[in-house]
Amino acid sequence: MLALASKAARRLVSACLALTIAPLLNAAPALAQEAPPVTTGQGGDRFYCEERRLGYWFYCTRPKPADKPAATSPPAASATSQLDAITAELRELKAKAILEPTPANVTAYIRFQREQLDRASLFSDVWQRAIWQDPELDYTLQRPVSTLGKRQWQDARNAERDATMAQLSERYGLFYFFAQSCGACEVMSPIVRGVASTWHIAVRAISTDGGPSRHFPNYTVETNQRTRMGLEPKITPAVVLWDALTGRTIPIGYGVMSADELQDRIYLLTSKEAGRDY
Repeated sequence: MLALASKAARRLVSACLALTIAPLLNAAPALAQEAPPVTTGQGGDRFYCEERRLGYWFYCTRPKPADKPAATSPPAASATSQLDAITAELRELKAKAILEPTPANVTAYIRFQREQLDRASLFSDVWQRAIWQDPELDYTLQRPVSTLGKRQWQDARNAERDATMAQLSERYGLFYFFAQSCGACEVMSPIVRGVASTWHIAVRAISTDGGPSRHFPNYTVETNQRTRMGLEPKITPAVVLWDALTGRTIPIGYGVMSADELQDRIYLLTSKEAGRDY
């Protein structure tokens, strides 16, 4: 009887073990199928990572290194900063040569200064060549500087000025302020009279101190006319152009002027806009 009971107990234990292990054996293939193969990184263990199929919990793939930022080159120095640096170096070499006038310091300053003179000469040469090749940059086409060009330009200008002056009497007149005690007025009075006579311009001479003028016997005495015209009341002689069309006064100038200068001023103020002739 004891032997039968022992066999029954062993069978019962075997059945229990079989019931316990069976689900685990059935689940093992499913787990094996779910785990994807793991790729090896550089230098990885092939057997450890691929053949054994260890799954996600074993780090066989090495992480990719982060991209290093590209090294940025320093910005190029501007032309202004480079020129400032050259000027500073030249001043430093000069100061050092003056304070410590050794042959080495003086030679260094002379050499550096010569380099800058060569650079300036090159700039001047290229400047001149650019002007020669581009007429829009050549100011001498408007105002010549050569002797022959200046003569031709002056002749053409005088002809244009004379044509303008010949028509002034139709619209303009002159106020001439003088004083008997004014020495400059004795020089300026015949000049004003001569220009006015040449171009048939009417002149109204006004004595600021009541004294007469031998060049303008039909003068009048001032009664605050200069103040109303906005002129400096204490300076004589003074020449003012009167525009009969607009009713405005145009100061020409004070003091002694030559006949050519007086005519040029009248011509410019009546026929040329500012900035058109310079």
